[in-house]
Amino acid sequence: MKRFLFAAYAVAAIPSAGLLHAQEGDVHQGNWSSWRGPLQTGVSLESYEDYEFNPEPVWSDSISGAGTPVIFNGRIYSWGFRGTGQELMEVLQARDEKSGDVIWEAETQEFMSDTVYSRYTVGAPAVDPETGNIFTATTYGLVTSYNPDGEILWQHSMVERYGRLTFPNGRAGAPVVDGDILIIRGVTSYWGADGPARDRFFGFDKNSGELLWSSTPGVGPPFLKDSSFSTPFIETRDGKRVFYAGTGCGNIVCINLHDGTPIWRFQMSKGGINSSPIVLGDRLIGVHGKENLDTTEMGRMFALQLPEDYDNTGGTDDEAGGAPRLPADVEVWRAPIEMFTSSPLLHDGKLYQLNKAGTLHCVDADNGEILWEMKVSNSQLHASPAYADGVLYVPTFSGKFYVIDVTGDEPKTLHELELDGNCNGSPAICNGRVYVHTSEKLYAFEIKNSGITWAKAPENAQPDAGEAASLLPVPSDVLVKAGETIEIDLRTLDADGNQVGTADSAEWAKFIPPTAKVKAEMDAAFEGNAISAAGDATESAGAWKATSGGLTGILRGRVISDLPYNQDFESFELTDGFSYPPLAWIGARVKWKVIEKDGNKVLSKTLDSVLFQRALSFIGDPDLSNYTVQADVMTDGNRRVKSVVGVINQRYIISLVGNSNVIEVNSNHEHFNVTAPFPISANQWYTLKTRVDVAEDGSGVVRAKAWKKGDPEPEAWTIEAAHTHAHTKGAPGLFGFSPQAQKSVFIDNVSVTKNQD
Repeated sequence: MKRFLFAAYAVAAIPSAGLLHAQEGDVHQGNWSSWRGPLQTGVSLESYEDYEFNPEPVWSDSISGAGTPVIFNGRIYSWGFRGTGQELMEVLQARDEKSGDVIWEAETQEFMSDTVYSRYTVGAPAVDPETGNIFTATTYGLVTSYNPDGEILWQHSMVERYGRLTFPNGRAGAPVVDGDILIIRGVTSYWGADGPARDRFFGFDKNSGELLWSSTPGVGPPFLKDSSFSTPFIETRDGKRVFYAGTGCGNIVCINLHDGTPIWRFQMSKGGINSSPIVLGDRLIGVHGKENLDTTEMGRMFALQLPEDYDNTGGTDDEAGGAPRLPADVEVWRAPIEMFTSSPLLHDGKLYQLNKAGTLHCVDADNGEILWEMKVSNSQLHASPAYADGVLYVPTFSGKFYVIDVTGDEPKTLHELELDGNCNGSPAICNGRVYVHTSEKLYAFEIKNSGITWAKAPENAQPDAGEAASLLPVPSDVLVKAGETIEIDLRTLDADGNQVGTADSAEWAKFIPPTAKVKAEMDAAFEGNAISAAGDATESAGAWKATSGGLTGILRGRVISDLPYNQDFESFELTDGFSYPPLAWIGARVKWKVIEKDGNKVLSKTLDSVLFQRALSFIGDPDLSNYTVQADVMTDGNRRVKSVVGVINQRYIISLVGNSNVIEVNSNHEHFNVTAPFPISANQWYTLKTRVDVAEDGSGVVRAKAWKKGDPEPEAWTIEAAHTHAHTKGAPGLFGFSPQAQKSVFIDNVSVTKNQD
């Protein structure tokens, strides 16, 4: 959902962006277009004549936020949230840089997330310096590209399209733009080899939104315990465009940015690394807050020696999977600093790092020696400091905001401010202004000066391309609806993944990877470079190999059937007592299995992973609307513990909650959750039916009914949940919740039909 608010003063009243720039020719001058600024380290290029920080804000606005605003061409793009209950919205706002006045805004409303305690906008927007387009990645997996006027260019629901998982912590992170590629990350459970939950990275064409690649550099449980919002650090090394990031499985990873190839990983811990790494020369520096694998201590700051040859990193393959694992001896130094989410800042050979207890450390980047410490708070979460012209700007979780002179041997506090709310977002510094978002307000502070000079950012150029060595089909993963045709572009890459050019045509053949556990094929065909599915095509998934002039490339895809859709599982052949659900269902094969129960073949939720105790699986088109979902459902359990079973319709979860004896409609338990009494017995089959009706004004009603299987269908709906801002589309799916993976749920006779009225 998106709405715009255009202020009365309109665009004509905005000063020319050129008036805000003292120099021309460097895109970083007068801009702060991404979370960590022009150097990817939290450091500004600005220096000031007659510096004086004004402790009174130039302006502030009452909108909550936990991230960092970005600034580009005279505008601030801030990402915040407002409202409560079903009125809660995440909001991207475009503001005039000087006045802070809102030019336009776009709202999005969460769906099917398990976010709690209003943990929203934990990240930042990103601006593409070439086009001025703005990108956001929401807490609940909605990735959107906006043009400078606020119009949507393209959008993906990562949950429904690629199986992204949500987590109660709400950490979404910041998109990153490099060249023509937009990088997004998240823990996903998709299909085939990408079915098991892993922390994955995705490279999209920034202009079209088409998927270029996905990458799985890390490993799964027991190391993968959480999501991560570590933002990639990008550079060119050894002829490759690469990025580095922390993962939810306790690794620092290196990935080829142009083709997604995982290059190496270094295993630190079990659990997520949320801070973002930085690179200094031939070393990577970072910090984490989980238990170290080689000691009983929690967390550390560290420096890793980067491999000299990225084709031969010295890493070894691990049975746990992921990229080749670097040996322990690449760690050059470590310092006893524990921090889970705040990232290091680097300037002039010194690192500035907050730990979880709210102590600011200054560390020698060469050897890890702690030069000084300064207590600024009792605890710290998320926010990282920013630096400009000898001064640190340090937000703390308690709401205190420090301005600290760090030009001497010891820090000197210039100002200690008390802001409204908690500071979870890092500052942005641009054109003599410092912007800070808190859980209650967005603040703009002024750096008074008589002139600003911008240092030139070091060159971080794209590598030169060599001879073509492979093909890249674009999109590299397709969702083909029955009766649909999709054109595929063919790009050529060199041996280092750099784009060389394009190929006109290719020969296409179905391809089954040698390691594939399921020998599956798509029910589709190629004509030229266009893939199509017949009107009666069956749901399926598989891969294709393109060959052109000796070059090859792989395309993955799914085919989804047209409505009406029915699945009773009776055609599945059981081996060793079970079978896998349809391959084209997102995330289904690691969350569900087909078994025989009560004389029928039914779907049963697996219990082997706590990570999937809350399981969502999607069986259709994310753009589908105006349909009815029906299924027979049953909970397992006893009087103390029962599972929850349900279906998904148009981004609403409709379920039978066994412990509470209610039928429930929700998109988030804290913000839109409506229940009605319904007695539920464990191991009793019920039929559940639901539809969503949306009015012209954007409001809607989610209707559902449930009855004992075999009884006549009741005429009245068991529950009718009114929603002020109704979801207008979404993929149908199935839902199961097994508390601590103890009790299963069962589903049979699934149908999705078009509404007739």
